Amino acid sequence: MSQGTQMETLLLFYCIALSSVESGSLISYDNQRHPYSSARCQEQSSEIQTDSRVQGWFLLDSYLPTFSLTIMYLITVYLGPRAMRSRAAYNLRGPMMAYNMSVTFLSLYMFYKLCVSAWEGNYNLKCQNMNSGGDGDLKVAQVLWLYYFSKAIELLDTMFFILRKKNHQITFLHVYHHASMPNIWWLVLNWIPAGHTFFGASINCFIHVLMYLYYCLSTIPRAQPYLWWKKYITQAQLIQFALTILHTISAIIWPCGFSIPWLMFLVFYMMSLTAFFLNFYMKTYTAKTKSKRSGKDINASSTRNGGNYEDQKLVRRNV
Repeated sequence: MSQGTQMETLLLFYCIALSSVESGSLISYDNQRHPYSSARCQEQSSEIQTDSRVQGWFLLDSYLPTFSLTIMYLITVYLGPRAMRSRAAYNLRGPMMAYNMSVTFLSLYMFYKLCVSAWEGNYNLKCQNMNSGGDGDLKVAQVLWLYYFSKAIELLDTMFFILRKKNHQITFLHVYHHASMPNIWWLVLNWIPAGHTFFGASINCFIHVLMYLYYCLSTIPRAQPYLWWKKYITQAQLIQFALTILHTISAIIWPCGFSIPWLMFLVFYMMSLTAFFLNFYMKTYTAKTKSKRSGKDINASSTRNGGNYEDQKLVRRNV
């Protein structure tokens, strides 16, 4: 990767942030004195133009709506639990069932359309550029826009946690994942809306079919005894990240014209998700397994040394 390419990529992110700040009138720059003012960004615009196929699409021409939604989401995450402290938790079983089932079917539809569109474009799994798939590229971009929009819809996950007072589920991982995804995919849709990008979204849609189906079934009391497979969904998510990283790296090793800086950025982001999800898995499932094993060992030991541990405590109280 050349130094010039690196600078273009850094300037791209800078201009996006600057345009958002200036459009909100939060700060004013002297265009003559500041080396990277909005005027400077305009001079470089020919080098960092968004993909012409998505220009004019809803929510893509300006970063401000996505940025504003993210800020509103973070404010709600901070203030929502505090506002619910003096209120009773809402029973949202019906709305949650409808929401989870809707996202399940939406994810299934997107998975199907991405696979069909990539097949139509004769996509190469090793590396696929953005312009050789013909109509398949445009169809992939259209589905990826829907995928981007679905990330905004999925912010409702957190709203349900807040209204049901399930604050322990609003972890850093949950907020990081939900807040970052709309922003990541706004960037993706504007600059790399087809080609090699399709794989990560496709496999994520498949995982979301399983995940939101699980969430939907969990709202049905009679189905809860059969929901033993939650841990395997997290394992599937970790496999998803590993496959996406490998797929992304393959296009770096065997380049085909797809943007290398974007590929490196996506690898970094997926590695961060892998680290957070792996930490969650270890704390949630590995720690519980060790705790159960140690509990069994204590009971077995206490039985060998004169009866059940709880019985021994009872005897000592009565002596």
